[in-house]
Amino acid sequence: MITHDILIVGAGLAGMRAAIAAPPDLNVALLSKVHPVRSHSVAAQGGINAAIGEQDSWEAHAYDTAKGGLYLGDQDAIEAMCREAPQDILELERMGVIFSRTPEGRIAQRPFGGAGFPRTCYAADRTGHALLHAMYEQLMKRRCRVYEEWYVTALLVEQGRCCGVMAWDLVHGGLQALRAKAVILATGGSGRVFSTSTNAVINTGDGMALAYRAGLPLEDMEFVQFHPTTLKDTGILITEGARGEGGYLLNTLGERFMKRYAPEQMELATRSTVSLAIGQEIQEGRGVDGCVLLDLRHLGRTRILERLPQIRELALEFAGLDPIETPIPIRPGAHYQMGGVQTNAWGETGLPGLFAAGECACVSVHGANRLGGNSLLETIVFGRRAGTRAAAAIRDYDLRPVPEDVLKSEEQRLNTLLTNPGPERAWQIRDDLGKTMSLNLGIFRTKQSMQEALGAIQALKARANRMCVQDKGRIFNTDLIQALELQCLLDIADTIVVSALGREESRGAHYRADFPTRNDSAWLRHTVSHRQEDGPQLSYAPVTITRFPPA
Repeated sequence: MITHDILIVGAGLAGMRAAIAAPPDLNVALLSKVHPVRSHSVAAQGGINAAIGEQDSWEAHAYDTAKGGLYLGDQDAIEAMCREAPQDILELERMGVIFSRTPEGRIAQRPFGGAGFPRTCYAADRTGHALLHAMYEQLMKRRCRVYEEWYVTALLVEQGRCCGVMAWDLVHGGLQALRAKAVILATGGSGRVFSTSTNAVINTGDGMALAYRAGLPLEDMEFVQFHPTTLKDTGILITEGARGEGGYLLNTLGERFMKRYAPEQMELATRSTVSLAIGQEIQEGRGVDGCVLLDLRHLGRTRILERLPQIRELALEFAGLDPIETPIPIRPGAHYQMGGVQTNAWGETGLPGLFAAGECACVSVHGANRLGGNSLLETIVFGRRAGTRAAAAIRDYDLRPVPEDVLKSEEQRLNTLLTNPGPERAWQIRDDLGKTMSLNLGIFRTKQSMQEALGAIQALKARANRMCVQDKGRIFNTDLIQALELQCLLDIADTIVVSALGREESRGAHYRADFPTRNDSAWLRHTVSHRQEDGPQLSYAPVTITRFPPA
């Protein structure tokens, strides 16, 4: 039997920060379906927020976060994140993160949408890369055990407590039970529910689905952020830092059209505002071949090469143009899941022994619309908090062997999948799911479009029951993993659609053309999805308001 004090599922920033926060005398391990530095955290470009400027304050950061999230974020968690951010940034610097600098040698900060101050610390336009590699060095320094290329299929729950996981070893093949006194889910987002997404192909909502199947609620799943600027056709992210450095958004008439939608903030309005504006321009015929243009030419060669080198490389490689000379064609794409596993401000879920942090969790600090630069901050602050609280919760808990019938039951489930005659293939169903969600649950939503999506998802679930895994082997069976990921995606898509149908208002990233206004009197509350045999069952929970009343 494999045993650990703390087992962390997911080895991105939230998972690694949780591992580093645990005391060195504990037996801590991470389990990841990819090598840790291939985690999606590495793709974050623009920066990480903290009020370290002389004129800034954590209170101002908290206000901007609450306001940007349309007051749906829990303000106790927001305050904790913003208050602890400066110290965490300095800790990252001590760990060796190479932040970009001002001429005076201070950590450089750039303006991001919805922020009252330039408070986004950055490492050129490769901030996630810099953070993740520095964190991995710390992980190696502590000699934490990493189960690399393992896929968790289920949580172990006994007598009302989470006490480990069931996981498939991709490299050697076969199902294993891993016991732990505490389990932390840090598996990232679910952006691959949509066909056009900035997310890596590994972002399939695994941790959310694991918790959901174990009876835990998912919160605010209807709020999926569409990043305003992704490369046309590929969905590759073009960082908000490009607008933070002074980039313009232009329509086919050459207008900076944001003056019609947010005359004061212009291109640095909140992401939901900019995405809706771009969608409106395209819908009303002022787009450029189904997109708009991001113009960086006026920034000049030197600034682009210094501050946005990766954006230039991406534009050259995937769009065949040089942003020094030519505007970049962009349009909104699915980017971030504001909802997730319901937790408190310490990452504790409703199941003793189970914690969650990062994008797979809903703390909730982002409310209806995440501000750029707050996602990396969330992984660091709440990864640390979850690791600290998990360590404190396990001291008096003893581990027992896994009952044989539990292991056999999970093995039977996977064998059924492996021996299913088909004829459906996982990739075909996944492709159809992405198209369905992008078409019906994109920037603009209506009751009719979402009901069509709900019907389509039920049909896709029926097709998934006839899914064929062609590779019958056990060694590195990625065909099996894709089938398991598809089951997660279908569960997550179900909660997104049902939650969105239930919320009859427009707020942040959830824009309903049939209910175009925000309605605080009826809908200033969290949507909570519970798993039932016939689909998600909704209930609602109050939002924690402290110092910033809705305005």
